[in-house]
Amino acid sequence: IVTTERPLHIRAFRIKALLFDFDGTLTHPGSLDLPGFARSIGCPAGRPVLEWIESLPDAHERRHCARLLEGFELRAAAESHPNPGAEEVVRELRALGLKLGILSRNGRAAIDRSLLNFPSLTAADFDLIITRDTPLPPKPAPDGILHAANTLGVRVEEVMLVGDYVLGLRASRQAGSIGVLLLNDSGRPPWSDEADYVITSLAELPALARRGLPLPAGKLPQGLLAEFLDALPFDDASLVMGPGVGQDVACVRLDGATAIDSSAMSHPSPDPRPELLALKTDPITFATTDPARYAVRVNINDLVTCGADPRWFLAGVLFPPDTTPSQAEYLLSDLAASVAQEGLTLCGGHTEITDAVTRPVIVGFAAGVLQRSDLRDKRSLEPGDRILLTKRVAVEGTALLAAEAHSLLRERGMSDSELASCRRLLDHLSVVPEARLALAFPGVRAMHDVTEGGLATAVTEFSIASGHGIQVEFERIPFYPQTLRVCSLLGLNPLGLIGSGSMLIACGAEDAAAVLRTLSSAQIECTEIGLVQDSPPRVTATRAGIGEPWPEFEVDEVARFSLPSAE
Repeated sequence: IVTTERPLHIRAFRIKALLFDFDGTLTHPGSLDLPGFARSIGCPAGRPVLEWIESLPDAHERRHCARLLEGFELRAAAESHPNPGAEEVVRELRALGLKLGILSRNGRAAIDRSLLNFPSLTAADFDLIITRDTPLPPKPAPDGILHAANTLGVRVEEVMLVGDYVLGLRASRQAGSIGVLLLNDSGRPPWSDEADYVITSLAELPALARRGLPLPAGKLPQGLLAEFLDALPFDDASLVMGPGVGQDVACVRLDGATAIDSSAMSHPSPDPRPELLALKTDPITFATTDPARYAVRVNINDLVTCGADPRWFLAGVLFPPDTTPSQAEYLLSDLAASVAQEGLTLCGGHTEITDAVTRPVIVGFAAGVLQRSDLRDKRSLEPGDRILLTKRVAVEGTALLAAEAHSLLRERGMSDSELASCRRLLDHLSVVPEARLALAFPGVRAMHDVTEGGLATAVTEFSIASGHGIQVEFERIPFYPQTLRVCSLLGLNPLGLIGSGSMLIACGAEDAAAVLRTLSSAQIECTEIGLVQDSPPRVTATRAGIGEPWPEFEVDEVARFSLPSAE
């Protein structure tokens, strides 16, 4: 059984509709003393009242007991009150775009009377209400759920039913929908294993429902990814640096017997046996122009930020079904040339024609080696460290938009020379030169490549990975004029635009000035934009000394712009 305290899924699901039980779910439990009423009419203990009344052989007695039940429900309805948070939860679920309904064994009159006790909730807040007056077998029969799915125009497996009693869960299981048990802050009943999920209060329901809604394009939400990674066991002693939000590279300790010729390294080590192997993988999904070049540089960038010397490259290349042999050969040749240009060995991979993609997709995998003393780990940041940014914001995004949305940009007033200037930024996607220069300084504690989600996401990831807060000064952030022009014409925020080619450096105050001078001497722009704080992970920002919110982007601005529709 899964609870929302530790929501490790026991089934994958997608929902479009949610059905509530009524008594004890939308209303506070205890309003209806059904066991007491059952005893008063002679219904045996443990026997459902509706089914017992229906089984009475005498028609007059059946009608009499049914009238007693209706009167009992109406009296209880008049005394009922909303379950805490019920109205807020209904509003939140409706705001998520879900269709909502009520599925109850009560009569409709009792439900209408109970709704009068809600401050604002009414029958109009639900797309349908199914009661025992609806000509369908009641729960635990699945008929009500099947009818709701058909009426709402969704598949039954896209329906979630929430209730506090076993009959609803059995109906859900028979129908094939998702059954959620509401405990109302009480203990688990013996039949709780009949639920797919268990929540302690209605307040937990929206978060559970969101797990069945489509995710936006781009990186997985940080909270979802962190939850998954936190649950993984890391008991391999050779894992030096493992996965985490903002951790782009894994490092493993090489066995003492492993011999790697360091003479082939870009910067040979006096130790012929590097101590660590750095591993990185990243797909190229945005670029349709020069994807091979992007794939190689993006993966290498992350390797060098941890202090590694990139050595090997593998690629999984997926082609759409209409690919011709010459197109496949051109892309693979371009990939091989890009790998060779960076001084790596293309040592393997996979190729496939598949209808799972609509354009070629390259999933790159790069590996490199380093000494333990050269490792730059984001967890080593200290309060007072300076945050430096190389080059300027959105190097990759500016070049990408100029290449992919050139027609629209031209229509909106951008000249061919301006577009060419943007595209030339593609030549500056590598952060290898600045990373290698920065590694010479012991005060450089960690580096982070700015990629999808732009500078805003990169700083947030840096903060999370380090375990420290970071403060940024907005007025210090450098922008290319052409970036501001492109974003102005397309209505985009450059802080959320994919930014490979720029790198964040966390550096001790004692070495910050020297790092800035060294990079400047190498004709590499570098700007101090912020400070590591002695606080929990979060990003704060100021403009002219006044606090402003640090922006968050669910998806990269390129994805939000939607390149296919732009052309």
